[in-house]
Amino acid sequence: MPPPSIRTIRNCRLEKAGQAWDAVRVPRSVGLDALAILGGRSGAVLEDPLSAALYWFIPPGNAVTWDVAGTRVLDEDAHLVIPPVRRTQGPGPHWRVCPAAEVWTTEAAALQAALEDAAGPRTEQMQ
Repeated sequence: MPPPSIRTIRNCRLEKAGQAWDAVRVPRSVGLDALAILGGRSGAVLEDPLSAALYWFIPPGNAVTWDVAGTRVLDEDAHLVIPPVRRTQGPGPHWRVCPAAEVWTTEAAALQAALEDAAGPRTEQMQ
């Protein structure tokens, strides 16, 4: 029997976290709200439809102090599949917010605040 093959998506590359950036994995349901809160303050955002997650890139070294419930930081021990810069739809990983030139990162404190607001208690509007 031949060895199992590994499917890859054309033109994607595997990049190590913890060098140019740390990545924050956020459940899509909370991530979409956080993205709306951040607006233009957000850097690049990668969507992985297979795991229903969004990934933000924060400056390297912020993983050490990151403490937001329901999220996970990928630091120097992790890798992430990076699609071509202008791939904005699947299949597979694609950009929810395309990276701009050399700047991919979002300020860690701004992302943390947006995630905490997005995950906070929901109240229904009274009409």
